[in-house]
Amino acid sequence: MSAPHMTAPHTAWGILGLGVHVPERRVSNADIAEQYGVEPAWIERMTGITHRHYADPAEATSDLALAAAADALADAGLAAGDIDVVLLATSTPDQLAVATACRVQHRLGAHRAWATDIGGACAGFLNALKLARDVLTASYPQGRALVIGAETFSKFQNPRDRSTGVLFADGAGAVVVGPAGEGEGLLCSVQGSDGALADIVGIRAGGSARPADARSLAEGGHYLHMNGKAVAAYFHDVFPRIVQDLTRTCGLPLDRIDLVVPHQANPRMLRTLGTELGISPEQLVITADTYGNTGAASIPMALHTARADGRLAPRTTVLHAAVGAGMSWAGVVQRWL
Repeated sequence: MSAPHMTAPHTAWGILGLGVHVPERRVSNADIAEQYGVEPAWIERMTGITHRHYADPAEATSDLALAAAADALADAGLAAGDIDVVLLATSTPDQLAVATACRVQHRLGAHRAWATDIGGACAGFLNALKLARDVLTASYPQGRALVIGAETFSKFQNPRDRSTGVLFADGAGAVVVGPAGEGEGLLCSVQGSDGALADIVGIRAGGSARPADARSLAEGGHYLHMNGKAVAAYFHDVFPRIVQDLTRTCGLPLDRIDLVVPHQANPRMLRTLGTELGISPEQLVITADTYGNTGAASIPMALHTARADGRLAPRTTVLHAAVGAGMSWAGVVQRWL
């Protein structure tokens, strides 16, 4: 008896829809400068950020994620019931133990979708994008995945720590991933981690290693903390390697990359690194000036802005690079559909 005919799994996947949600509350440098003991001009000079957005007290990360996801589905011309996988990248989940993605899946009405959260902090969206590609290839030959990055960092800001308070902000971005033609969509990816530096940025208390108690609250262990100099040094070391690894893996030199859309860290630092690497201002997409660092949400939010500005057209080749807590990093090259 001859072996049954096996259909080769679909292996090309790209972004079919793009959505974003930015909280209404707009926060200028002047609004926060006094509490951090600095002048508004100092914040802009050191970071390049002029303002950012904060969620309302009653808004959770799932609320922002839900709005961005609905926007992405509408953009793709799909319904929630068409989605097979929901991946939510976030460092600021609604709560421990319960995946925020499951709340989004239920509220969205994507009832047949598998849903889970993805770590990696600022690199989380690219981790989720790669996982979406892999899961679709393995399990859903003609499937659709909803990949979301969402953060509410304002709820974890230390009101006395300017190293995090002037940088981080809130927002959400989402994409729908589905079948693409050969040579289109997600072309290659790279990723890595260095756990020796796991303590230089993050939220110290509230987990099993240090459960929340009166002492951790008094010490501010539930707030986001960051060793700014150590994080900047790591970023300066790893970011160029991500770009180099991606261009080598994909076989695309930097002059054949149309846009570089990184995670939106300190925009002043991004511009400096871009110049050092030979990335032109026409290639580099920076939105943190007006949105701040929105972590896992920053890349899809920046993609949305690039498209709105007419910089993202079919066949545009886009390089993404992100460095997150852990420390971890990720990179992706895609050809826009």
